[in-house]
Amino acid sequence: MGDPKTCFATVSLDNLPDNQKAPTLQEKLQAIASAGFKGIELAFPNLVAFASSHHERDIAPDAYDDLCSAGTAVKDLTAQANLKIMMLQPFSNFEGWPRGSKEREQVFERAKGWIRVMEAAGTDTLQVGATDTPDITTDENELAKDLGELADLLAKKGFRLAYENWCWATKGSGWEDVWRLVDKVNKPNIGLCLDTFQTAGGEWADPTTASGKIETVSARELEDTYTASMRKLAKVVPSDKIYVLQISDAYRMSPPLKDNVDESGTRPRGRWSHDYRPLPYDGGYLPVVAMTKAVLDTGFGDWLSIEVFDGGADGKGKLKEPSAYTTKAMGSLMRLITEASEVR
Repeated sequence: MGDPKTCFATVSLDNLPDNQKAPTLQEKLQAIASAGFKGIELAFPNLVAFASSHHERDIAPDAYDDLCSAGTAVKDLTAQANLKIMMLQPFSNFEGWPRGSKEREQVFERAKGWIRVMEAAGTDTLQVGATDTPDITTDENELAKDLGELADLLAKKGFRLAYENWCWATKGSGWEDVWRLVDKVNKPNIGLCLDTFQTAGGEWADPTTASGKIETVSARELEDTYTASMRKLAKVVPSDKIYVLQISDAYRMSPPLKDNVDESGTRPRGRWSHDYRPLPYDGGYLPVVAMTKAVLDTGFGDWLSIEVFDGGADGKGKLKEPSAYTTKAMGSLMRLITEASEVR
């Protein structure tokens, strides 16, 4: 695919054991740049932590004046490292709240604050994950209206909305679901954030089974269904409507996760996502090559981004020396691109 646009999410150097000191954002940027990446996904929690250090006091997630000044400082740091802030993430639980509700009013106020931060940080793309709260409507017309209104807010600044399926979402757990909504919105500044984990982890894998795979169909049917889905993705989605492909794998859970919603309200695939997502070729088992191939087969030539949440196979935290880990991540990404390009 020529010279790929490579990116690394700042959050991917987190999920550390309790006895390892977290790297500063400056240390993360240095490690990302030294490995040859061209951009970063700026994680909002990392920005809040940086803002607290920058201002030498605790900064709240809605203190947008302070976050904007911190965002300007991050913009300068990334420029010094020859990096681009490709995207601000993750903007969650936005769409689907009842019109006139307090929750809907609050998420639109939050969106306006994040847009201010985007402008200060110099990034033009907002990642929006499909809502995972159970309290929303599943009416696709209403969801599309909300996304359209957010796209219009972003368009005023020349910004884009990258909509991502989260495999535990209330509505929008699969790539077809989010593509249908993006297509329904039909605006030039809304596209997809696809993810190898979110698609393979939702359509092929299951962290609550002993095999780690969906067991409600035969093994043959599962493989055939997933293959057909990847072929459809490559055929149906225009390449210019994919803004980024995020890349991670997943550990097979042993013992399997309990098939329930936990005390925090998180579904099994959500718990799996938060702590058990390594780099490809580093202990995972998902068919990420097939997913990557499907995206490349659309003619995609935009950002390929490492976004992992690797707390180790036990989820308790994994030691990561920043420069060594980002170098390993670049090797993993290059291998994945090569293998996906070679598959027929």
